[in-house]
Amino acid sequence: MATDITLVLGALSFGTRIDEAQSFDLLDQYREAGGEWIDTADNYAWWAHPSGFGGQSETVIGRWLDQRPGARGDVRISTKGGAEPTTPNGYPDHVEGLSASALEEALTGSLERLRTDRVDLYWSHIEDRSVDLGETVRTLDGFVADGRVKRLGASNHPMWRVEQARNIAFDHAIEPYRAIQLRWSYLQPLPGVALPQSGHVHATSETFDYLRGNDDVWLWVYNTLLDGGYTRADRPLPDAYDHPGTRRRLAVLDAVAAETGATRNQVVLSWLAGGPLKISPIVGVTTPAQITEALAARTLTLTPDQRTRLDTAA
Repeated sequence: MATDITLVLGALSFGTRIDEAQSFDLLDQYREAGGEWIDTADNYAWWAHPSGFGGQSETVIGRWLDQRPGARGDVRISTKGGAEPTTPNGYPDHVEGLSASALEEALTGSLERLRTDRVDLYWSHIEDRSVDLGETVRTLDGFVADGRVKRLGASNHPMWRVEQARNIAFDHAIEPYRAIQLRWSYLQPLPGVALPQSGHVHATSETFDYLRGNDDVWLWVYNTLLDGGYTRADRPLPDAYDHPGTRRRLAVLDAVAAETGATRNQVVLSWLAGGPLKISPIVGVTTPAQITEALAARTLTLTPDQRTRLDTAA
């Protein structure tokens, strides 16, 4: 198994789109297969719950941890704060934000739902420019200092804001962001064309340039399989991906899949995670077969020629 490849289990749908029993089965399967990281957020999934508020995913994960002795030592928990609605269905205009008091309340609630005293990676979920960035940075550092958080990350932030936050932390000798979470996959949308998910922030060439110059930063990428768009006829790609580059990249993807005997999804995941930069794909799953397929990508090693062909197709 390629031990340097980390595939993160995305738990967005747990407790809403799929029920607790199904979620437990998927968590068990991931753990038994040696999976290490589970990613969630305090606002998952407000849009899929009648209340208009989130917390269902964390609650299910917490119940699973409570009922599986030893599981907390086997898996690492990643969660986020800052984007939970403060009124039913209030996103994006009415959300908790990144003030000191909001973050304290968000983390406290997450730990209670997760039934744990710590999380291994805590993300500021979305930007909050109404709050002084230094206040956010100092508050997050306090979570690390008191042991409730091990590592910090910024989700859906532009790189210049991440760099500003890191500079504040370095200037004050406190804990900086060491991870970023952005949307990224093999197929690329046309610049300037809106995605259906308005809150998604896409990685850019600047993101990867920053990673090359800052080897302490870990990139997590989401929507890696484009909601099934690589393999499912009932999940057409968004309009932003309707351009000639998509067809050329799919042709190379199909050629590499045929050469390796892998699926399109497995080639995409191996391409994302197996390169020279520290990148971990998040895989959102709802069925056991999807976990089996995704985790098999850990043993798929692309040749330099295959990777070059995939990289240069456009």
